[in-house]
Amino acid sequence: MQHPTPAEAQHPARSPRRRRVTGVVVGVVAAALFVTAGLSAAATGGVANPRTKLTIVAPAAPGGGWDTFGREAQQVMREEGIAGAVQVMNIPGAAGTIGLGAVAEMGDRHDIMLVTGGVMVGGVIVNRSPVSLEDVRPIVRLADDFNVLVVPGDSPFQTLDDFMQAFLADPEGTAIAGGSLGGIDHLLAGMLAQQGGIDPQRVNYLAYPGGGEVVTSLLSHTTQAGLSGYNDFRDQIESGNLRALALSAEEPLDDVDVPTFREQGVDVAMSNWRGLVAPPGIDDEVHAELVAMASEMRETDAWKEVLTRNSWVDSFLAGDEFAAYLSDETERTTAIMKELGL
Repeated sequence: MQHPTPAEAQHPARSPRRRRVTGVVVGVVAAALFVTAGLSAAATGGVANPRTKLTIVAPAAPGGGWDTFGREAQQVMREEGIAGAVQVMNIPGAAGTIGLGAVAEMGDRHDIMLVTGGVMVGGVIVNRSPVSLEDVRPIVRLADDFNVLVVPGDSPFQTLDDFMQAFLADPEGTAIAGGSLGGIDHLLAGMLAQQGGIDPQRVNYLAYPGGGEVVTSLLSHTTQAGLSGYNDFRDQIESGNLRALALSAEEPLDDVDVPTFREQGVDVAMSNWRGLVAPPGIDDEVHAELVAMASEMRETDAWKEVLTRNSWVDSFLAGDEFAAYLSDETERTTAIMKELGL
């Protein structure tokens, strides 16, 4: 993902979206082919079943939500003896669609699962990805994550109302950092603009490949505000380096001391669900085994501790139910993006 230059950040019209999207599609194809070759090379050794050896692909840079999710699952599966040699491989880029493209090319590989979520649904659409979630096999949805709007600790914005007044008065001059184009962060930024009657396309949204880069942009004052999963910002919020203004959950969360947008009069709410999918060619027996492994993990006390520690909410769906949810989620996200002109 190429980031806008300082000039482009101040003048978004200088960074043509058509050229950017075309470049992303080319990058997805080329990178997917490269990564597929790497995964294939790592597969030698004759794996008997997914419990013997498993690779969890996190389609983002280290430090972000998908990476955290993958590594938490890795740790629980190891500790609980659900799988033997579990590794996490990072394949960042294009809202997760580069990793998606790689896994879609893996055929009947039964030792691979890809972390996915709401960000990828929007990324497929906005990046015009040559692959979609219809090109992989759904395993499970496991959790909902919620975004938080933050500003630097020394920002003049003390409250959500302070931020909204400045943002709506000058959306081009109020840069918002977040994840990939078309993801939950991007959609929320557009929805905030819409709340104030502002064209969402006027939002000065700067996309970064991971939560770590979003934090860096805020601490360096490259951007005035940021949107990402609460856990991405937790340490910086607790240290005072960042100030949390609002949470995207529909209802307040007991373990997150941040008021929701709706509690503060801004009618915006959205969850960033997280789940797992597998290569498209796996047979029903392997599919059932992968669902069983994820289900066993979900039932452990260790996974329940993971949910609490990361402020995630259990939202389990498996197999065909998860597949139906993906179809509905794609339709819903497409409608929101069309409405917002994104």
